[in-house]
Amino acid sequence: MDSTALTNQDTTHAGGDDAVGMVDIARIMHAIPHRYPFLMIDRVVDMVRNQSAIGIKNVSVNENFFQGHFPGHPVMPGVLIIESMAQTAAVLVVETLGPEAAGRVVYFMSVEGAKFRRPVVPGDQLRIHVTKERSRGNVWKFSAVARVDGVSVAEATYAAMIMDKVAER
Repeated sequence: MDSTALTNQDTTHAGGDDAVGMVDIARIMHAIPHRYPFLMIDRVVDMVRNQSAIGIKNVSVNENFFQGHFPGHPVMPGVLIIESMAQTAAVLVVETLGPEAAGRVVYFMSVEGAKFRRPVVPGDQLRIHVTKERSRGNVWKFSAVARVDGVSVAEATYAAMIMDKVAER
């Protein structure tokens, strides 16, 4: 882990060495391979390794998907809300496994019980609450609820597998 990542780590929360106060965008980009326009979280807060994390997505009118979803009536696509849940979980996985996991890829295996409660629009701040349900080997299962202003806008349970990147063809 580079020195920037170490200086951005806050382990002073109650809960001991497993608590991480905030993961900034530089550390997120070190942990997972996603980049603009597909990086769907801006920071991760209140993380407890191997347990839970809250991802933050500031939804801006400048998001590229709003050009077509929908012109004159911008709504964040539900699949991208689910992707923000997955990216929050991926950061939790990498932080749990340690620096040697950075840059590995976390692939979806299943999504269950996805529900969308209300549209997410420009100006909203998504707070993605992710909780690890279990892990076995390189397979992890999570439940997540996305909230705006404390109100649930989406939820899902999903499984993912962490793997090394496949060599480019």
